[in-house]
Amino acid sequence: MHLEGSCHCGAVHFTVNADSPYPYLHCHCSICRKTAGSGGYAINIGADMRSLRVRGRKHIGVYHAVMREPGKRPWRSPAERHFCQLCGSALWVWDPRYPELVHPHASAIDTPLPRPPETVEAGLKWVPEWVDVPRGRQHVHCATWPEESLADWHRRHGFSPERG
Repeated sequence: MHLEGSCHCGAVHFTVNADSPYPYLHCHCSICRKTAGSGGYAINIGADMRSLRVRGRKHIGVYHAVMREPGKRPWRSPAERHFCQLCGSALWVWDPRYPELVHPHASAIDTPLPRPPETVEAGLKWVPEWVDVPRGRQHVHCATWPEESLADWHRRHGFSPERG
């Protein structure tokens, strides 16, 4: 699915092709919540890094989160969280460990996205008290990360690039 996205102020516009365009996962981890999710979570989708085209690149900043895990020394994540330096809009995440993938934030996408038939509430181990986590049949709860990959979730729900 061809997606178009932008920041709030319009300084950055991008396009990307997504084989996994359903915004199916709410990430409640502190990094996503603090860098992109005022509702208590952020939503990323999956796309092909080779297809990413950007206008306004000079306005993009990159943040590398510091990972703090009990019993370990803090370390800098190689994942790059791209954002507009003018308005602060979260745009996409790219990780050199998975160079073929890019994960646009659903909040930055201007193209209408398909509504997911179920939502994964991930990272509940880190959810703050004030966040109202949705419950019910259509919400799968995960303390940390789901075992099912982004691509596998899309396949299970019948989305394929050919049907796009």
